[in-house]
Amino acid sequence: MSVFDEYLLTVPEADRAEFERLREFVRREVPDVDEALSYGMPAFKYKGRPLLGIRAGKNHLSVFPFSPAAVASARKELAGFDLSKGTVRFTSETPIPDSALETLLRQRLNEIDSA
Repeated sequence: MSVFDEYLLTVPEADRAEFERLREFVRREVPDVDEALSYGMPAFKYKGRPLLGIRAGKNHLSVFPFSPAAVASARKELAGFDLSKGTVRFTSETPIPDSALETLLRQRLNEIDSA
């Protein structure tokens, strides 16, 4: 059982389904992504570097693209979502749109590939 699978067992069912949707999206967009722990949370890694982390809070879910520039690049597509420098907060009832996820991933992949 992977770190992701173990973590998802601790998350309520509706939130688990949303994280599984994110997981499938990331795997489809970045086929050579790895699942691991990064900064103490389940995360996807690309070329050994953190790409996108996830965490469930009491009242929201969070995605961490490990990059303020990634959040900034998707700001327009994430209008109405709770954003901070390196975090996107959402709920299973109001999921992150695929287009915003694609923008977050594209920015972060470019950063990793350029390093």
